[in-house]
Amino acid sequence: MEGNIGLTPVSSLGEFGLIDRITEGFSARNPGIIKGPGDDCAVLDKDESFYTLLSTDIMAEGVHFDLSYAPLKHIGYKAVSSNVSDISAMNGRSTGILVSIGFSNRFSLEAIDELFSGIRAACDFYNITLLGGDTSSSRQGLFISVTVVGEVEKDKVVYRSGAQEHDLICVSGNLGGALAGLKVLQREKDLFLNNPGIQPDLTGFEFVVERQLKPEARTDIIASLSEVAVLPTAMIDISDGLSSDILHICKQSKRGAVLYQNKLPVDYETDKVAESFQSTGSTYALNGGEDYELLFTVSIHDFEKLKGLKDISVIGHMTGTNSPVYIEASDGTQMEVIAQGWSHF
Repeated sequence: MEGNIGLTPVSSLGEFGLIDRITEGFSARNPGIIKGPGDDCAVLDKDESFYTLLSTDIMAEGVHFDLSYAPLKHIGYKAVSSNVSDISAMNGRSTGILVSIGFSNRFSLEAIDELFSGIRAACDFYNITLLGGDTSSSRQGLFISVTVVGEVEKDKVVYRSGAQEHDLICVSGNLGGALAGLKVLQREKDLFLNNPGIQPDLTGFEFVVERQLKPEARTDIIASLSEVAVLPTAMIDISDGLSSDILHICKQSKRGAVLYQNKLPVDYETDKVAESFQSTGSTYALNGGEDYELLFTVSIHDFEKLKGLKDISVIGHMTGTNSPVYIEASDGTQMEVIAQGWSHF
C-alpha cells in the first residue's frame, strides 16, 4: 500500500467519471463512426438505410454475481440479456454476439457447458447468433464478457441526447425488483451460513428473484412503440438505477426533469421486500440496478398513442435547459435526484 501514497483512488471518480477521463482526447478517425463513447452503443455507418450498433459488458464473479446462489445457466443468460438491452435502448435490433470467458481450474467442463447452455437459451429467445469470442484461464474466479452487434434504421436511431422540454418521461415494466431479489438471495445466504441446517426459502419471492437472476431485455417494448408509430426522443436502459439513468438522459440532453414518486411502477413483492429491510418500494425503484427496463422520453403529442400500450408508465416530464432534476412526493414536496444506483467502484 505504501506505493499508492499520493495516488488517486478510482472510486473518487466513480464509473462514469472514469469513463469520461479515459475516453477524453480520443477522436473518431473514420468518417463511418457516427457515435463513440457516451451512449448505450457505438453507432457505425452501415449502408444507405441502416446503422450498425455495438456494445459490450463484462461480468465478474464476486462483483456482478455470486455463485452460491446464481446458477451458471442464469449467469450466461443474463450476460446476453444485459447486452441486448443496450441495443434496444438505441431502438435497434440485436443480430449477434461475441463471448469471451476467463475461468480458474475450479471450473469443470460440465460447468462451462452449463454456462453456455444459458447463452444458447438467450440466443434462441432473442433470435441472435453466436459469432465467436475467446477463452482464457484465470487465476481466480469467472469472468464473462459479451459484445453484441445490432442494427437500426437511420431515421429510427434514438440517443440519450434528444429529450426536449415538456417531453413525457416513460418507463417500461416495474422497477426495483432486481434489487429486491438480490436482497432476498443475500439474506437467505446469510441465514444458511449462520445455520447450515436451515434451507433457503424463497416462497413468496419468486418474481423478484427471477428479476435478479434472469432479467429480460425489453425488445417487446421497441416493437410496441413501432406499431403505434411512436419514436422516443431519448432512451436508455435501466441498468444502474432510475436515479442514475435519468441523470444520464438529462446530462446528455441538457435538460432538467420532474419525476412523480406516486407514478413509479413498483410490484407488490418489491414493496414487501423493501418494507422488510426498513425501506420503501420507491427507494428501490430509484436506486436499484439491473432491472433492464427502458427509460425513454416522448413528445407530449404522442400521449394518446401511448395510452393503449401495455406495460408502459408515464412517470414525469422534462423541464428547461440545464434545470435541476427533482422527484415530487405525493404531498407536493420536491427533492433533488442524486445518483445512488449501482456503482462498480
